[in-house]
Amino acid sequence: MRTLVLNAGYEPLAVVTFRRALVLVLAGKASVVAEDGEPVVGPRDVLGRPSVILLHRYIRPRRTHGTAVSRRGVLRRDAHACAYCGKAAHTVDHVLPRSRGGADSWENLVACCLRCNNVKGDHTPGEMGWKLRFAPAAPVGVVWQIKELEKPAAQWSPFLAPESAA
Repeated sequence: MRTLVLNAGYEPLAVVTFRRALVLVLAGKASVVAEDGEPVVGPRDVLGRPSVILLHRYIRPRRTHGTAVSRRGVLRRDAHACAYCGKAAHTVDHVLPRSRGGADSWENLVACCLRCNNVKGDHTPGEMGWKLRFAPAAPVGVVWQIKELEKPAAQWSPFLAPESAA
């Protein structure tokens, strides 16, 4: 079971195992904000299984230069909606095809439905007379650095910003 760790300012910081979360709580470094599942029975105590914990001290988040590009990340950024028609997307499309020098970057990859991806083929949207519904860009924020938030638990939704609840 996974536990969401919130910084002292209530922003998501990491996802850890519930055992690590219990250690942080028992050491007095964090407090339980939400519980889920069966309680943990110890020799002296019965504790709730933490789903979300809040650190007592603020931890400065790591500043990385950028988020690595992934298929799952592109679909999450675009809310699983096709960049051309708006229907449900299950594939990723290169705006400028790789055969024409298109890179695997956040600015060149968009979520795309299978039909639009097959029709577009090795063409650019301009050649097809299509327009993108938005300008693709790299996602920003600490939430994008936490890979475990790609599939968040239901109990975490009140603690996650709207941009990360995809």
